[in-house]
Amino acid sequence: MMRRMTNATQWHSPATKRCRVNDMTKNLLSSAVFAGVVAGLLAALLQFVFVIPMLLEGELYETGARVHFVVDGTTMSEKGAPGLGTDWGRHLMTIAFNLVTYTGYGLILAAAMMIARQFHGAEISARAGLIWGLCGFLAVQMAPAVGLPPELPGTIAAEIGPRQAWWTGTIIATVVGLWLIAFSRGLAPVVGAVLILLPHLIGAPHLDTYYGIAPPELSAEFATVSLGTAAAGWTLLGWAVAYFLTRGDNA
Repeated sequence: MMRRMTNATQWHSPATKRCRVNDMTKNLLSSAVFAGVVAGLLAALLQFVFVIPMLLEGELYETGARVHFVVDGTTMSEKGAPGLGTDWGRHLMTIAFNLVTYTGYGLILAAAMMIARQFHGAEISARAGLIWGLCGFLAVQMAPAVGLPPELPGTIAAEIGPRQAWWTGTIIATVVGLWLIAFSRGLAPVVGAVLILLPHLIGAPHLDTYYGIAPPELSAEFATVSLGTAAAGWTLLGWAVAYFLTRGDNA
């Protein structure tokens, strides 16, 4: 009996609690960094292959080097993206941006997974991580893109302030809504669904007229490919965060 009481006292001692908190914090931070590097590198690679060529093509229309014009009543323009070139400073900035961004997202995902496990008994596994990653994509990329899709350079849009406010509010509402749907009971999931729909019922800020300078086909393809690469990056990020978290727990 004395031995059991001694073990219990040691387990609940402040030093033991601090040690556990430190271990959890280290696991969270290291998992976010490792997962962010893995997902960030993949996202950068996909962007170089699929997104950046269309971005460079859009810049040709922005600068006036290429014009979307009408010939014999048919709207047409030359198709084809310029090469990536040797602007290594820009390319390194793209890689660095992805690494920093996905590490930040990884930190948020890791914290959310640990909170869900602590208070809702949610499982942390590589398979569950895929779902977490897809939910992150839905909240941060897909939901805002319904009202404000990715735009080519030179696209004229509403003022930046209202668009940023709507974008931020949409992300917050979607995150809270998904959390209520996943971890609440009763009418809370219904409230969550309403929260997800609310920003779209309000509507994103847009101009009353169109001022596109690039071909609409290019704009549509750019938005689709941008979201596709983001989905791949987020899915890998969720899997990697869960994988490294479980490895840290078992270490």
